[in-house]
Amino acid sequence: MQNDVAADGVCSSESVNGSRDVWSCKGSFSSSADHLVIMVHGILGSSSNWKYGAEQFVKRLPDKVFVHCSERNMATLSLDGVDVMGERLADEVLDVIQEKPNLSKISFVAHSVGGLVARYAIGKLYRPPKEEVKDDISGNGCKEEPRATIGGLEAINFITVATPHLGSRGNKQVPFLFGVTAFEKAASYVIHWIFRRTGRHLFLTDDDVEKPPLQPPLLKRMLEDYEECYFMSALHLFKRRVLYANVGYDHIVGWRTSSIRRESELPKWGESLNEKYPHIVYEEHCKACDSEQYETISTEDDGSSDKLVSWVAHPKSVTLEEELVRGLSRVSWEKVDVSFHNSRLRFAAHSVIQVKDEFMHTEGADVIQHLIDHFHT
Repeated sequence: MQNDVAADGVCSSESVNGSRDVWSCKGSFSSSADHLVIMVHGILGSSSNWKYGAEQFVKRLPDKVFVHCSERNMATLSLDGVDVMGERLADEVLDVIQEKPNLSKISFVAHSVGGLVARYAIGKLYRPPKEEVKDDISGNGCKEEPRATIGGLEAINFITVATPHLGSRGNKQVPFLFGVTAFEKAASYVIHWIFRRTGRHLFLTDDDVEKPPLQPPLLKRMLEDYEECYFMSALHLFKRRVLYANVGYDHIVGWRTSSIRRESELPKWGESLNEKYPHIVYEEHCKACDSEQYETISTEDDGSSDKLVSWVAHPKSVTLEEELVRGLSRVSWEKVDVSFHNSRLRFAAHSVIQVKDEFMHTEGADVIQHLIDHFHT
């Protein structure tokens, strides 16, 4: 274990396996910090990808947070599949909680595929309310209602940054394929050669290769409480769910999939909202929707033209992408759209939005600042 003490009062340690913990060097702040922030990297990434973000959290909230940058899915381990990575992350989180008994709250901040891994992990970490009801010791005659938890902790923020929540199979969901239908279909057949099981999960082609009996693609299964994984119950448990999405120049993850929107729902955006956050161009608070609101909607098929369908009369006509939009819209979301169109690093938007590398600080720092400024502690 290697420990570092920064001049700005931020302490960090890096394990032999590569995990990174960040906390305040001031003893009183460190002892009072009861909010665990789990930061999850994307495909082929490492815990160092969130180094800047983790340090900014502790600088701004020194007496509130203890930050853990995950390491069990680093590099090529991130090709093993969303489910396998989710299991590893859940185990890693439980180990951190066991080592820090003073923790009472938990939040997740995840980049790219890490957002899907975090969604899987919280499904494994969900703990239903205990049956017994404890008497209130304050003597006011009230009783404390039992609450569900994430690994025994109160769930506060679930934040994803440029995460492909709708997968990568739909039209223009992987921008570097230029929206060419032939390229997109070809990619769905060969992606597993490059990104193995994770590629199958992203392109929703895992329904025909996984163990029998035949099951829907993993991302569809994650729309429900499935077997021993409480995916939606866990997601619903968080007080806030936030999506940061690139409106353009993200060649890896499209705007629709990272903001959980249909093509017709993508907002018109202009210049930045204010000088403090020059790259934030649109914000929206979306309330939870139920299935009854989807009787007649317009959907976009994979690479084909739009068509009007009735969910009630023709449920099979609804595309898989539409099912994912509907399923994830059953909980409320805060949506924050980001644009690096005027940035010299705009072509690296997928990494800049995370402030992945040192040279990106001047470009993406306001996004991290926005994230922390609105973070519930």
